[in-house]
Amino acid sequence: MPADQPTILATSGGYRAPDRGDVAFGPLVHHAVDLSGAAGRPRICQLGTASGDQRFRAGMFAEAAHRAGFDLLNLNLFPMPTVEDVEETVLAHDVVWVHGGSVVNLLAVWRAHNLDRIMRRAWGQGVVLAGISAGSICWYRGGTTDSYGPPLRPITDALGFLPYGNGVHYDAEAGRRPLMHDLVRDGVFGEAHCTDDGVGLVYSGTELVEAVTERDGAAGYLVRPDGAGGIDEERLETRLLS
Repeated sequence: MPADQPTILATSGGYRAPDRGDVAFGPLVHHAVDLSGAAGRPRICQLGTASGDQRFRAGMFAEAAHRAGFDLLNLNLFPMPTVEDVEETVLAHDVVWVHGGSVVNLLAVWRAHNLDRIMRRAWGQGVVLAGISAGSICWYRGGTTDSYGPPLRPITDALGFLPYGNGVHYDAEAGRRPLMHDLVRDGVFGEAHCTDDGVGLVYSGTELVEAVTERDGAAGYLVRPDGAGGIDEERLETRLLS
């Protein structure tokens, strides 16, 4: 059952430590499923491209999905796609969840396999697109990244489904906020949407409709030029997910 409108959930969270096992899906992943309107056992397509399709992480996500009652497919692209028809596979799922890592490498590999085109089609057909960190930035025009090395740098050639900059880990890494302020001030991004760790931004089409969080006190932010050569940062009302 597809979402009734093109939907993106862009986050800096989604996982938690379980009582047993390695990782569990947190409220943000569950919220992506809720947004899809999936009935029965939700179908999740997980892409770990940004981390090089590490098999141990795929096993962790499979375990987390079993615990949550989801049917999860790890769609790996290294050393070759693990399915015969990537487009058909993506379109058959309720939610695409994209893990973090290098957004620069993710974009290069996705474009080589036409995932940029496939994801746009999936978005238009009601598959909820979601993810954490690199799996958040990829949906925007770009954002701040350490894909090139420890000094943060901008990336401006992401998929561009959402016409904004994206700042992830906004409260967790000291360099993220000032770099995003500079990028907005200099006109690299006309507007940026940012998330503290544990926060997700929900979009209907390209319109931001809600900020949600799985961590009490964390928030989302809008960063815009103030018209006088500086920037204005607005802290969003952010709903705590149960």
